[in-house]
Amino acid sequence: MHMLYPQWAALVGVAVLTLLGFVTWNFFRMQKQSRRLQQRFGPEYGRAVEKLGGRTKAESELKAREKRIERRNIAPLTPSDAAKFSQAWNALQGRFVDNPKGVVVEADQVVRELMLKRGYPMGDFERRAADISVDHPSVVDTYRAAQAVAIRAERGEADTEELRTAVVHYRALFDELLEVREDNREVMAVGEMVVQS
Repeated sequence: MHMLYPQWAALVGVAVLTLLGFVTWNFFRMQKQSRRLQQRFGPEYGRAVEKLGGRTKAESELKAREKRIERRNIAPLTPSDAAKFSQAWNALQGRFVDNPKGVVVEADQVVRELMLKRGYPMGDFERRAADISVDHPSVVDTYRAAQAVAIRAERGEADTEELRTAVVHYRALFDELLEVREDNREVMAVGEMVVQS
């Protein structure tokens, strides 16, 4: 009987140590995950925590966004597509003085078309903003600000300076999204020049 007690004590001790090790490991894993999400999402992390009422819910939402975007084929533009979008943007900017409200509507449309061309899903605005936050967290706040001005402009409540700011915000998102895939011919030509040198 005296031998049974030390064996149980040893088993309980091992079980407690194993449990403590697991809890410690899980704590550090969660901390590492939180830091990773904070670094990836920047201010969007804090916004999600505030909106969803806690870190656990926010982190679950942010991880779900990552998974949703990983399943999509988000691709950079071809050089010709990038040139077309750049021309469209330059043209709309040139019309701002004559029609600021119309240009804000156009800017929103060009950004949506660019997102669609890249492969982003076109759900409601909050879903689009959430999806953008995965790869472009630095501009998601400006996208929300531009959208808010666009909505106020539809009601006739935005002045020209607010409309100008909205276009600047849309431009920031546009510039972020205008990633270009190098054309294989260009890559080959550059490689041939290097070989010839």
